[in-house]
Amino acid sequence: MALGVPRFRRNGQGSSTGDLPTQTTQGSSTEDLPTQTTQDPSFALPEAGGVAARPEPLVGRPPAEPEGPSTVGVGPYRLAFRRLRRNKTALFFGAVFIAIVIVCVLAPVYSHDVAHIGPNVTNPTGTVNGKSVLSTSGVPIGPTFTAHYFFGADSDGRDLAVRLLYGGRTSLIIGGIATIIIIVFGTLVGLLAGYFRGVVDAVLRPLMELIWSFPPVILGVAVGTALALGGIGPIKGNSIFIPAFIIGVIYIPYLGKPIRGEVLRLREMDFVDAARVQGMHPWRIMLSEILPNATSTIIVFIPMMLATSILLEAYLSFLGAGVQAPNASWGTLISDGITYLDTTPSFALIPGAMLVLTVLSINILGDGVRDALDPRAQVKIQT
Repeated sequence: MALGVPRFRRNGQGSSTGDLPTQTTQGSSTEDLPTQTTQDPSFALPEAGGVAARPEPLVGRPPAEPEGPSTVGVGPYRLAFRRLRRNKTALFFGAVFIAIVIVCVLAPVYSHDVAHIGPNVTNPTGTVNGKSVLSTSGVPIGPTFTAHYFFGADSDGRDLAVRLLYGGRTSLIIGGIATIIIIVFGTLVGLLAGYFRGVVDAVLRPLMELIWSFPPVILGVAVGTALALGGIGPIKGNSIFIPAFIIGVIYIPYLGKPIRGEVLRLREMDFVDAARVQGMHPWRIMLSEILPNATSTIIVFIPMMLATSILLEAYLSFLGAGVQAPNASWGTLISDGITYLDTTPSFALIPGAMLVLTVLSINILGDGVRDALDPRAQVKIQT
């Protein structure tokens, strides 16, 4: 007769005797003993002459994986990129803006290899496809959709397509320089006023309020007209850096005030108090502790300030206080084409359409970036 420990099934996957030792006599084997099981596969009834086996505990099994993709350990900017990647509208208009930038950057290539005419070369007596560039009454030709004078000519017989691309380069450069000025000095002013408070805030905040109180167009026209006559030191009045500097200074408070409010909130946080207790210098606290936590606010303002700067440059150039001749910009082209709205409406409408499309693309892309960086955005993350 066999003496031993009975077999039992494990999770319904068959029997096993390798877990516990057994003893048998000669001529007998545990394989000959009958077994009975219940409907529950976690345990089995004892065999004849055996000892009851306890159910196998569910120990060591990995927890069930949660449904959907895991976002544990993913940084905030990677999450923001995922949200932005799912915003197809923002990505489309971002691609449109990049295409406009590329086309404007390649303006010298188009001028030299396709149109074969410079942006400031006048040709009032020229002809295109048997038609005069300028009529006898001085009305410029409209779009020809050929290599020469693709969008027609202006009042001086210059190729409008070439000047449109060069004007786009000028507007984008001015907007980019102005945005850099706004981001750098607006962030610096906001950090100083928000962190030090006291006397520093009492000096910087009224200056921002003073600039803030003037309408940007009126202030830009007043300052732009004055600087266009005398310039700034070695910079002449017809330089594109003059309107870029004016626009940058005008919009510094529009970034400085939000950054100041964000710094006032962050300076009371526990991690800033811990840095002070450790003896960190105020500048190190501002640059290594506070500024990284305000980066998302700054990133949101970059496309907003770029679009606003390009639009204000067009305002100033249209009114004669921005880009000066012989340089071209979308604002100056619109101003020159207003006179010919009845005879050649494309002269003003094409630069206006380029300006609207550029500003619209930047604004929609900026809205997508803002939604992506908003931690409260209810967007389902998918990998």
